[in-house]
Amino acid sequence: MTHTSVSTVAVPPVLSPAQPAAADSRGRLRELLITSFFGDALAVILGLALASWLRFATPLNQVGSAVSASIPWTDYARHVVFGSALFLILLGAFRLYASPPMLRLRQAGGVLLKAAGAWLLAHFALAALLRPESDVSRIYVFLGAATSTLALAGWRAALDRYIARAAASDQLHRRILFVGWSEPAAAFADSVISARDPFYEVAGCVPSPAGRYAKAPPARLRRLGDYQDLRELIERHAVDLVVLADISVPAGETVGLVNLCEKEMVEFKIIPNCFQILLSGLHLETMNGVPVLGLSRLPLDNPFNLAAKEALDLVGGLVGLALSAPLIAFFGYLVHRESPGPIFYTQTRLGRDGRHFQIIKIRSMRLDAEASGRAGWSVKDDPRRLRIGAFMRRWNIDELPQFWNVVKGDMSLVGPRPERPELIVDFKEAIPHYNARHGIKPGITGWAQVKGFRGDTDLRERIRCDLHYIEQWSLLLDLQILLMTFFSRKNAC
Repeated sequence: MTHTSVSTVAVPPVLSPAQPAAADSRGRLRELLITSFFGDALAVILGLALASWLRFATPLNQVGSAVSASIPWTDYARHVVFGSALFLILLGAFRLYASPPMLRLRQAGGVLLKAAGAWLLAHFALAALLRPESDVSRIYVFLGAATSTLALAGWRAALDRYIARAAASDQLHRRILFVGWSEPAAAFADSVISARDPFYEVAGCVPSPAGRYAKAPPARLRRLGDYQDLRELIERHAVDLVVLADISVPAGETVGLVNLCEKEMVEFKIIPNCFQILLSGLHLETMNGVPVLGLSRLPLDNPFNLAAKEALDLVGGLVGLALSAPLIAFFGYLVHRESPGPIFYTQTRLGRDGRHFQIIKIRSMRLDAEASGRAGWSVKDDPRRLRIGAFMRRWNIDELPQFWNVVKGDMSLVGPRPERPELIVDFKEAIPHYNARHGIKPGITGWAQVKGFRGDTDLRERIRCDLHYIEQWSLLLDLQILLMTFFSRKNAC
């Protein structure tokens, strides 16, 4: 996929000695991460304590078990302590404290919800395994998940407002200096600027040690000087992070650059643009004691995750098929009434690992829709559609029989939409990483569909959404997409 070069990079003036040094911003970020942890701990403790009070010291003590009315709410202190520790462990496991961006509410919000869901499951499971004879109030557990999540959200919202003010006064910015320039460097800088990231700021760039740029930097990106003056430039511009964008630099020069960054106590990163990897990124591992750089494993490469998704598909497929049967019968009758002939329409699609299967839909077009023998995508306001077909497509009703495809194992509830083999024969050559989407089962709905990319829409954006889903998969994301499907009808065709 191509990236647009940076066109609006705004770089502040050269820092004066009175402005904060790079070490100060790093120190403040560390302090914020530590503060966020202790703030989270206090929020969870208060949330669980509130849950126990609500359960046992309010009229809620009359709900459920008759024993609840006689239990002092303070007797649940051990459950509060245990539950708080478990919640914090889950927040850490979901990498809430792994990077500065996780300090922002937008990035942290999803983690808080995932941790709350996992906390519910883990609390019930551990209570049953460790103390099967004790009757932990289920109402307390559900209340605890809700009150803790709300307390965390409130605390994080306050922290987010403080970070926004601190960023506005340049207290948190980590200044980035690029060595060389390339398309991936432009994409990186674009993402920093467009997101208005409070933690990063583009200071400018210098040419590679060879005195050149692999790609000419945009006019508005400040050229800070020559590579030979890098040590002085790092100090003068209070640089926190040096990014090598030109990996054609000889190994000796790269080692020298790493050593310089170490001496000046700034971070060093390298953009591996020779890989041009969109999917899953890179990670470092050791094989027989030798460090090796390779592709990161995807969430669905984990057998546990794959089994969980298969279980959700089987249960969801059976339930969906049972619930949708009356709708399928009703709309099938309307289709037959408007256009006598077969109610269902089957078509060959490409599934996981490139295997072909027959997808099934309620017919929404005339019987002669493809009389010419040429395959083609449906388009908005397609003249081949039946009157009832337009309504069905608008509300995704024609897709309901695909629950049978899910039960059979050809499809998943959520995943990339399957395409017709004859329409995509050349895409693997024309669109980078296109076939990566065929590493998992196709879905009835998907991230691209709820974002509006279906039918005759930008194919590259659809692929980008599919790859994002594959990289970020979780059961919660699947449930989110299923819910969004009921409310998203963008670009339906």
